[in-house]
This record gives sequence, C-alpha cells and structure tokens, in this order.
Amino acid sequence: KDVQKEREPHVYLSKEEVKEKIQSYNSSVTDKLKMTLNANGIYTGFIKVQMELCRPITVQSSQSQGRSAHANNETAFYLPDGCVNTLHISSTNTVREVIEALLRKFLVADNPAKFALYKRCHKEDQVYTCKLSDREHPLYLRLVAGPRTEMLSFVLREHETGEVMWEAFTIPELQNFLRILDKEENEQLQILKKRYAAYRDKLEEALGGVWKPG
Repeated sequence: KDVQKEREPHVYLSKEEVKEKIQSYNSSVTDKLKMTLNANGIYTGFIKVQMELCRPITVQSSQSQGRSAHANNETAFYLPDGCVNTLHISSTNTVREVIEALLRKFLVADNPAKFALYKRCHKEDQVYTCKLSDREHPLYLRLVAGPRTEMLSFVLREHETGEVMWEAFTIPELQNFLRILDKEENEQLQILKKRYAAYRDKLEEALGGVWKPG
C-alpha cells in the first residue's frame, strides 16, 4: 500500500547545473524520450502519467468503451486500469497545467479541480506517494529524479472523498453517475441473488437427504 510522504523542499538549480543534469538524463534515457535545453534556459521533455481513476469521467464524444450512460452529447465511463499517457511539456508547465493537458487529450469535460497529480517514489522496498501542489513543475521533478520510472512516477487520481468539490460537478455529470451506480447496484443484486439461490438449493438438498424416510 502506498505511504503518504511529506513534500520535499524545492532546490533551485543554476543554468549550468540544469545543463549538466539534462546531459546526464539524456545519456541514461532508453526510450528516446530525451530532454531539450533551449537558449532561454527553458527545457522541454516528456513525462508519463498513470491514470488511477476510481470514478467515471465525462467525455464529449459519442465513441467510448466500457460501462456508459449518456446525457446530451456527453458520455460517462470508467477509464481502464493502468492506462498511461505520455505528455510533452516544458519546465515552466505547472501541475495544474499538466492535469488540464491530460484531460484535453482524453476529451474529458470534467472540471480539472476534481483531480490531483501525485508523485510515486520507491525507496528501501517501500512505495511512497505525495500529492503535488498546483504550482509545482513535473518536468523539473523528472529531471532531478532521472528517467527511471521506478525512482519516480506520476499518477493522476481524483481528490480524496473528503476533498471532492461536489459543486464543481454539472447536473448531467451527476445524473450520469447516478445511472451508472444504479446499473452497478442492479448487477451486484443479481449476483447476490444467484449466490444465495445456489446456497438455498444446496441447503434444501441437504435437508431433503437428512429427513428422507427410511
């Protein structure tokens, strides 16, 4: 299970330190996703973000996969587990901008305020996670940690239940969620009914054998 980790202080790098780190980073890259340093000191590169969403997302598209419910031109559906998206960003892009860019790539209509970006680190056989503030810069974190995702990876999640800004949801979104919940509830009820019916049949069969005359 992930362990929450305190946010680490930001260490500012000089232009020369940035240049050296980028050279070191690029020499270690194995997937060709290198960083590029521009003359103005801003650098660009790639980050991969794993989508770990428990609730359905609302997409402005008629084409979607999985369990869905429709309202107007929007579709609410569950994103497949383990979905990873690669973004090309710059060192000036903030966490909030990265979240917005991810939602645009998926054509997600949900309010970006519903989501949070986490960094996940592995240390001493333990997995640590830390929610990033909106003003942090993911590409800087990627540069400092190096290209190995086992050292640092990014995860997009919804805010915890107690943090959800329900006023940020639109009426169609809430209606879609209710339809999906109703569908799932009915599916679970059918599963439970079948399970207990099977138990009942076995019990009645056993009782019939016990009370059988002779």
